[in-house]
Amino acid sequence: MGSISTTIFYIITFLSIYVQVFFLITFLDKRRKITYSPEGMTLTRYPKVTVAVPCYNEAERLEKTVLSLLALDYPKEKLEIFLVDDGSTDNTWEIIQRFATYPNVHVFKKENGGKYTALNVALEHATGEFFGCLDSDSLVDPAALIRIIKYFEDDAQTMAVAPSVIVNNPKNIIQKAQHIEYHMAVYNKKMLAFVGGINVTPGPFSIFRKYVFDTLGPYKKAHNTEDQEIALRMQKHGYKIDHCPDAYVYTNSPTTVKKLYRQRLRWVNGFIRNCADYRTLIFKKKYGAIGLFTLPAGVVSIIGIIFLFANMIYSLVRASIDKITKIHAVGFERASQMHFDWFYINTKAIFFFIIILYVLIIVSTVIGRHMTERRTKFSFSLVYFFAVYSVVAPFWILRAVFQSITQKETNWAVERKA
Repeated sequence: MGSISTTIFYIITFLSIYVQVFFLITFLDKRRKITYSPEGMTLTRYPKVTVAVPCYNEAERLEKTVLSLLALDYPKEKLEIFLVDDGSTDNTWEIIQRFATYPNVHVFKKENGGKYTALNVALEHATGEFFGCLDSDSLVDPAALIRIIKYFEDDAQTMAVAPSVIVNNPKNIIQKAQHIEYHMAVYNKKMLAFVGGINVTPGPFSIFRKYVFDTLGPYKKAHNTEDQEIALRMQKHGYKIDHCPDAYVYTNSPTTVKKLYRQRLRWVNGFIRNCADYRTLIFKKKYGAIGLFTLPAGVVSIIGIIFLFANMIYSLVRASIDKITKIHAVGFERASQMHFDWFYINTKAIFFFIIILYVLIIVSTVIGRHMTERRTKFSFSLVYFFAVYSVVAPFWILRAVFQSITQKETNWAVERKA
C-alpha cells in the first residue's frame, strides 16, 4: 500500500511541476509579446459596445460599479449600459433607477432566475457590435475597454478578450491570500491565451463579439458557471479567446472563509460538471491546448489535492496512533521527549521535487504581480496564500466532487447573500 501511495504521490508531483514548467517556458518564449497599451491610445474605429450588469442584492456596491462604467475612456454614444435587476429583495432596484436618466443607460427588472437569465435579457436588447458583462461587485479601470477593443481591431479572428481581474483593496488575511492567487491567475491566463487554452471568460468584463452569441446561442445555466461554459462552447467551435493583461478590473473578493468557501465551491463544481458536459474535448488533438492541456490539468489538480489531503489525514492518524501506543508503552514523559538529529531530515527526491514545485508557484505569482502592478518585490501575502489555501481548499474541492456526483446544484443567489 505504501509503495502505491508513494508512486501516486510522485506522479501527481511530477504533473504539477510539468504544468508550472510549461507556463514558465511559454512565458520565456512569448514574454516580448506581452504588450501594454500607451496612455491616451486611440482606435481607428470605435464600434458600439453593450455592457450588461446583472444584479442581485447589490445595493451597497452597485453605484460604484455603474459609475466606473460611466467613467470609461470610450465615446458615450458608443457605449450601451444595461442594468438588469434579477429579482433583488433589497433596494437594488431603487439604486438602478437613479441611473435611468442617463442617455446610454437602460434598466430592466425581472423575476429571479439566475445570472445567465439576466445576461440573456440584456442580449435580447443589445444593439452593440460587442457584448460584455461586468459583475455588480466589480470596478473597471477607465482604459480597460479601449485596450480590449484594440485586440479585436488588431485581429479579426479574435472572438473574445478576457481582462486582468485583481482583488480590490485587500484588507484582511483572506483577501490578501486571494490577491496573490489573482496575480497568479493573470499570469496563467495570458500563458493559456498564447497556446489557445483559455477555459473561462470571467464575469468581470470579458468582452465578446456579439457574433458569438448570434451563432452559438445565448448563455446557458451551466451549473451557475456560465462564464466557463461559454468559453468551452467557443473552444469547441474553434473561436479564438485572448487575454489583455493591462485591462484591469477590480473585484470585491470574499472577506471571510465562509464566503470564499461558497464561491469556490460553485467554481469547482461548475468546472467538474462543465468538464463532464464537454468531455468530448478532452484528449482530442483537434481541440488543441484546451483538450490536451487545460482541462486535463484541471482534473489532475483536483484529483491531486484530494489525494494529498487524504494522505495527510492518513499520516496524521497513523502518527497519532503510534504516539498513543508509545505513551502506553513508556509513559507520557518519556514519549514526549524530542531529540533533533540531522539523520532524520528527509533527503528523498520527492522532498526536493516539492521544493521545486513551491519555487515555481512563487515565481508565477511574482510574474503575475509584475504584469498587474509592475512590481516584483516579495509580498508577505504569499504566506497567507499558502496557509489559507492549503487548509481550506481541500474542503471545497471534496464538497464540489460530492455535489457533482450527487447532481446537486450550487446557487448564485445564495452566494450573493453569503
